[in-house]
Amino acid sequence: MKKWFKRNFLYVIGALVGAVAGYLYWLNVGCTSGTCMITSKPVNSTLYGALMGALLFSLFQRDPKKLSHDKNEPL
Repeated sequence: MKKWFKRNFLYVIGALVGAVAGYLYWLNVGCTSGTCMITSKPVNSTLYGALMGALLFSLFQRDPKKLSHDKNEPL
């Protein structure tokens, strides 16, 4: 469990930050007419924000294969 969490730490943090941002977006800007697919309901906005946050934070994930390869190369 610890190993999984350590590998996916940025995804989890990104999803949490995105979920909060999505909910706050719905709360402050949201669509009141109900015609907007994402922002008409708080659940949709929160889930979309969590997905986008996880994807955004995954950009900063380091590749363990690349790290071990770089250590073996001489400077």
